[in-house]
Amino acid sequence: MSDDGTFPTRRRALLLAAGSASVAALAAGCGRPPAAPTGGPAPDCVLAVKAGAGPNYAGPGRTRSDVTDGREGTALRLELTVVRAANGCRPLAGAAVDIWQADAAGVYSEGRETYLRGVQVTDAAGRCVFRTIVPGWYAGLAPHIHFKVRPGAGTETTSQFFLPEDFLRTVYARQPYARRKAPRSPNAHDDRFRAAAGTMTLAPVADGAGGYRAAYTVGIA
Repeated sequence: MSDDGTFPTRRRALLLAAGSASVAALAAGCGRPPAAPTGGPAPDCVLAVKAGAGPNYAGPGRTRSDVTDGREGTALRLELTVVRAANGCRPLAGAAVDIWQADAAGVYSEGRETYLRGVQVTDAAGRCVFRTIVPGWYAGLAPHIHFKVRPGAGTETTSQFFLPEDFLRTVYARQPYARRKAPRSPNAHDDRFRAAAGTMTLAPVADGAGGYRAAYTVGIA
């Protein structure tokens, strides 16, 4: 992991709909991350909800932790732990993790631009960190951050993270997001968000410096 930060001790517990076998089979993340950096198994792990890469995926990006390239927006530190659901939810080291997303104006980089795209490789504890911004909205879709986990040649898991509506309304009232009129309910009309049943939704917490941090454990097959 090419990042000098530390991970918070508090982790988001994933709550799945009781008795829903279809949701449990597809749900995102793990109930808890590995108990120690050395990599004990994490209990209650389930698979990440799969989603398409979308039209804005441009292939593996640059290997880096800070993907902002100077784009304006509310800082978001994304702390990920990747585990193997089929192997007792053990941390997965050496997996490439790509992210890509829109900027505050809802625009993706393209051509020779590289903003808000990047790759990290998980460390021995299955962890990696990205420094990005809260994504803007576009085309009536729920604001999201795409990600792809590539544990080895020819295998990958693609999905996306969403953000809580109350959090988005707070952030979108600030600049530079406030240059556009934000949707009243940014997540409500997105079928993908509803299909994930909240399981791919991050839980950002204030970092004390005007930005946010969000930790998430991604379970892959």
